[in-house]
Amino acid sequence: MPRIGHIQLPDFPLLLAPMEDVSDPPFRAVCKDHGADLMYTEFISSEGLIRDAIKSRKKLDIFDYEKPVGIQIFGGDEESLALAAKIVDVTNPDLLDINFGCPVKKVALKGAGAGVLKDLDLMVRLTSAVVRSTSLPVTVKTRLGWDENTKNIEEVAERLQDVGIKALAIHGRTRTQMYKGEANWELIGKVKSNPRITIPIFGNGDIDSPEKALEYKNRFGVDGIMIGRAAIGYPWIFNEIKHFLKTGEHLPSPTIEDRVAVCKKHLHKSYEWKGPKVGIFEMRRHYTNYLKGMPGIKDYRLKLVTLETVEEIDEVLDEIVVKYQGYQFEKTPIELVNYHEKCPIN
Repeated sequence: MPRIGHIQLPDFPLLLAPMEDVSDPPFRAVCKDHGADLMYTEFISSEGLIRDAIKSRKKLDIFDYEKPVGIQIFGGDEESLALAAKIVDVTNPDLLDINFGCPVKKVALKGAGAGVLKDLDLMVRLTSAVVRSTSLPVTVKTRLGWDENTKNIEEVAERLQDVGIKALAIHGRTRTQMYKGEANWELIGKVKSNPRITIPIFGNGDIDSPEKALEYKNRFGVDGIMIGRAAIGYPWIFNEIKHFLKTGEHLPSPTIEDRVAVCKKHLHKSYEWKGPKVGIFEMRRHYTNYLKGMPGIKDYRLKLVTLETVEEIDEVLDEIVVKYQGYQFEKTPIELVNYHEKCPIN
């Protein structure tokens, strides 16, 4: 069973990927309920933490029921990352993760996130600065390289392990690929099979079914899988994979009652954590994901995104349960939600 510092994980853990504007406490709560073994916050700007930016500080909120949970930071300056690590230390997460994977322009072209993939020596210095500044286990999330000509993940893994990281999660695409094409797990497998590598290696990219999770587990030998887009609107993916790995059988699809109950919990947590206005507004992006595939659901969705109180939204969700009671959802591969522009996923 893999360990990250003092954290003992179960055999072949399933991790919830850190996703900007997605992996907040309300979303993490429903994923934890449905089998996520280790979760991360949205990525947090080291500069924002140092400036005491309200949005950045808010992202530090973690709760006991989430544990184990890691806080993820990003930045391109050694001193800023080191100071941010000291701030994170005070909030007492289980680990601190460095984002070297976010491909969006506003991050990568400023020399942070996946932008650091252009300069491996800088990546090592940044990582070393964080490791020296915190008592927490430090992990890294990254990509295969900047582009097809610079897939340097094998060297990255060795050098980051040498400066003290305790685990590495690898998204099987380059920065220039963004989310296009298929994730390349062959290089992830090479990192895992490298005899020099002793830290846990987690694979990430395109896992959208229990069958694929089992296939990639067997083919590439990773210590666990990190799941991102497939969990948006479908947190059941974690327990479905666990059950399939254990028994070779599928769990029944969640019913309309199941979907609405989880949607409601997500809504209420959002309301409690973000407040009535922002909590209700930011929940609007999730209704389609929870209810996708249902015939005629468009009219209900249009109603849900215009309502302004939790009570009104609950009433409409209850109407949906009554109308669609007994509806059989088809067991099809989970659609990977296209959140790339509005909600970048690293």
